[in-house]
Amino acid sequence: MVGKGALACIFPLVEVVAKVELSWNAGTIEIEQWIRENYIPKNENDKQSACTIKPAASPPGDAVRPSSCPGIYCGRHRLGDGNWSDCGACPRGYRTNSSSICVKCEDSPEFYDWLYLGFMVLLALVLHWFCIDTAALRRSFCKEVFALHLSALVETAMAAVLTLLMSEPWGKLEVRSCRTQKLSDWYTLLHNPNPDYADTLHCTQEAVYPLYTMVFIFYALSIVLMLIIRPWLAGHFLPVYGKMSIYAALYFFPTLALIQAVLGGLIYYSFPYMVIIMSVISNAAHFAFKLDQSMKSLVISTLTDVRNMVILIGHWLLHAYGIIALTQLREPSLHAALIALIPLPAAFYVLTARFTDPNKVHTD
Repeated sequence: MVGKGALACIFPLVEVVAKVELSWNAGTIEIEQWIRENYIPKNENDKQSACTIKPAASPPGDAVRPSSCPGIYCGRHRLGDGNWSDCGACPRGYRTNSSSICVKCEDSPEFYDWLYLGFMVLLALVLHWFCIDTAALRRSFCKEVFALHLSALVETAMAAVLTLLMSEPWGKLEVRSCRTQKLSDWYTLLHNPNPDYADTLHCTQEAVYPLYTMVFIFYALSIVLMLIIRPWLAGHFLPVYGKMSIYAALYFFPTLALIQAVLGGLIYYSFPYMVIIMSVISNAAHFAFKLDQSMKSLVISTLTDVRNMVILIGHWLLHAYGIIALTQLREPSLHAALIALIPLPAAFYVLTARFTDPNKVHTD
């Protein structure tokens, strides 16, 4: 039989424990230690006072779990007084866990994440080179065009390095990120909950921190560096046509920023396919501009013209980049062999070009 004194201690204890929501993740030793210090008498003289709740004692902070928030991106974070905030967007650099608690992003980007960032850098660089080559109106390499190509390469590389240095941890060529889990992580704006169909709870945040904003920072730095470096070089080497490449960049960078803002998540998951498909199409387009479509002419013009050879090798490198991004080299022996197949699209065009000559198509 339980004595009256024991019951007197048990009932207040049950009442207090019922009012405290204990976290499933809290350690039992910490909870037991708190109960022992506040309720279990240490000697005979303390039996009567053991049933008194000590005002200063409180359960461990980690033992109290806040109620979950609606939506998949709404969470709570610790306030300065140790309490939990209301449900809302997590601060930048944080994202919610399964318990609706904002936790700091401590992951490092995966190999695929680095390939995605590299793709965004390569996209800007290729557009620079394309605009320079188009504006120069020259079908062969010269030192004037090469100087602008080199300038674009330096500008893009400097912007990429500065973007890394400006990301957390500051001043290091490292990135602290949140792990991308699904497509909706890129579009938290579309997942703001509407509890009881009343007011909307705004929980928009960068759940893929910092992959989304890093691209915008890179674009901004690219524009600034281009406006600092390129005008002087363009005025010195190509005073008439060189400035056209600058104007073109001032158009395509805002366009790229708009595409990133709207389609960033889709690009993240599809860029390997985009690289492979576009490299094949542009490679075919490059050969299609040749007036003489004979096999001999296509081979000789490619091997003897430095510009054509550089363009062809560039297409091969982009094709290899797409294969690496698609396979992530999970099986190195097999996927490395696929890279050896990158000359096939060019070889296929050269071998089959004579069959596509419109003059040889006979109609009834």
